[in-house]
Amino acid sequence: MTELNTRANGAATGTGDRSRPRAVLPALCLTQITSWGIVYYAFPVLNPAITADTGWSAGSTTAAFSAALVVSALAGIYVGRVLDHRGPRIVMTVGSILGVLSLLLVAAAPDVAVFLVGWLLAGTAMAATFYQPAFAALTRWWAPDHVRALTIVTLAGGLASTVFAPLTAILADHMSWRATYTVLAGILAILTIPAHALALKAPWPPAPDSPSHLTGGSGGVVRSRAFWMLAATFTLSAFAMYAVVIGLVPLLLERGYTTTQAAWALGLGGAGQTLGRTLYATLARHLGVTARTVTLIAFGGLTTAALATVAGPYAVLIAVSVLAGVVRGNLTLLQATSVTDRWGTAHYGRLSGLLGAPAHVAAALAPFAGAVLAGPLGGYPALFTLLAALSLVAAVTALGTRPPP
Repeated sequence: MTELNTRANGAATGTGDRSRPRAVLPALCLTQITSWGIVYYAFPVLNPAITADTGWSAGSTTAAFSAALVVSALAGIYVGRVLDHRGPRIVMTVGSILGVLSLLLVAAAPDVAVFLVGWLLAGTAMAATFYQPAFAALTRWWAPDHVRALTIVTLAGGLASTVFAPLTAILADHMSWRATYTVLAGILAILTIPAHALALKAPWPPAPDSPSHLTGGSGGVVRSRAFWMLAATFTLSAFAMYAVVIGLVPLLLERGYTTTQAAWALGLGGAGQTLGRTLYATLARHLGVTARTVTLIAFGGLTTAALATVAGPYAVLIAVSVLAGVVRGNLTLLQATSVTDRWGTAHYGRLSGLLGAPAHVAAALAPFAGAVLAGPLGGYPALFTLLAALSLVAAVTALGTRPPP
């Protein structure tokens, strides 16, 4: 068989219920909510206050944040290798410490240059604390039931903006943005450093042997046509998906809807994302990994095309936004399981880091690129048409992601 099912992959690890450290799953749920909520989602809430207080342009502060996402993508390659050999405890604990230090540096930044340095450090912290190391931990410890564990953690991570965006806004109403970031850094330290240091101290299971159909180990996988096609697929899909998320509000404003209506459409799309993650295990049972990849990315392109062409009524746009969110939620878990389903768990950290790097860079650049392209294209409906076409190209390249016998 060229596509490994998740049960076979899990059995290969030799890890069963007895070897699963009980504290890991709740700890990672807590730290994903906290890390994403503070290091990622607090910035868009505080950025208007930052620019108003300092006089720095919104373009320069947003560029610093985007640079952090690029650093996270590149650092994830090295982080993946460390995860394979040493496990998540040191990586995620150090990452939490770096996250705290980066936010304190951002809070104290006297100028844009220091602000940028703080965010570059935050990018390293993101690589060491966000989904990639959490997924690596659960894939090694939880197989063959890792899809359920991954689903639980991503459902928790989906609550990050729900919890910390309002909390950040409340803090910012009563103190400066610098004081707000300082308080958030303290919360990050209290909730994530001990959790990573104590809950992840269980022995790291030895890496399983590579599946029998692979030759050349991880190097052979990286050189394979299937790997490169999968990287291209996820890169195109990530660019389209993140440009759509950021462009949805201006698209609806361009069509005459109010800011409140546009915000509700975006927010309900996030609810659809959470719903989608609950459906992934069922989808995985009924579709092979290649068919699953093609289907989800194609549906993502169709929802984008619908947003490009359907101007109303408002209820229909809400329904399409929710459906697009369902697809996005499934895509998160599709990427988390893509390596395991094709090449097993032996080199999960390294392969997922390499596979995710170009997609993460594309996701970081997509909001800026989308805003730049909308003008020359004649508006956001035309931009969404282009993004739909990119998604459909990604669905075609996904056909080539099946490893050879």
